[in-house]
This record gives sequence, structure tokens and C-alpha cells, in this order.
Amino acid sequence: MKEFEFVENGVRFFCSVEAPRHEGMPPWWWFRMEDEPSTRHAPFAASPDDTEKSVRKRVLAYYADLLAIRARPVHQRPSWHNRARINGENQTKPNSPTVHAKE
Repeated sequence: MKEFEFVENGVRFFCSVEAPRHEGMPPWWWFRMEDEPSTRHAPFAASPDDTEKSVRKRVLAYYADLLAIRARPVHQRPSWHNRARINGENQTKPNSPTVHAKE
């Protein structure tokens, strides 16, 4: 089996097997969706035992995980140089001398 397509929940999936450019590597299943023509996914290696049903099941599981990841809220992390200030930590260097004002 080289390629096939199917529709699930109104989304058309195009699946195909492609051999990597590097010798000795196994072929992989690739898929893309009709509404995202420029994005392709290669979630798993092809097997001689693959059937359209088994590949479809694996593609849909991968796609469900992908949708779950996309639905997660974005967690903005502060850049490394601002963490001390944000965490309220002392910003002086550990071995820097402390200057005291004369009383």
C-alpha cells in the first residue's frame, strides 16, 4: 500500500509512504490534511503489516494528540535574565563586595 485518503469528522486526510533520502532508513507514513496543505506529519515508520485500517487508526490517534496540544494555553516563561528579579531574589553576585554608607 503506497497511499490513500479518508475523511473523518469533515477533515480529509491524505496518507502516503515515503522513503527517507538517507540510505538504510525505513520508509515512513506521512499525512497532511486538506485544510493545512503546507504542513505534513510523519508520525510513524511504515510496516509490511500495515493496512489502511491500522494506519488510519494511528493517524487519527496522532491527530487527536496534536489537537490536544494545540488547545493547551500558552505558558509564557520569562527570559532567563529576568527570572531573579521576578522571583524577588537578590541580584548581587555571590562574591561581590557590599558597599556600606558611612554613618
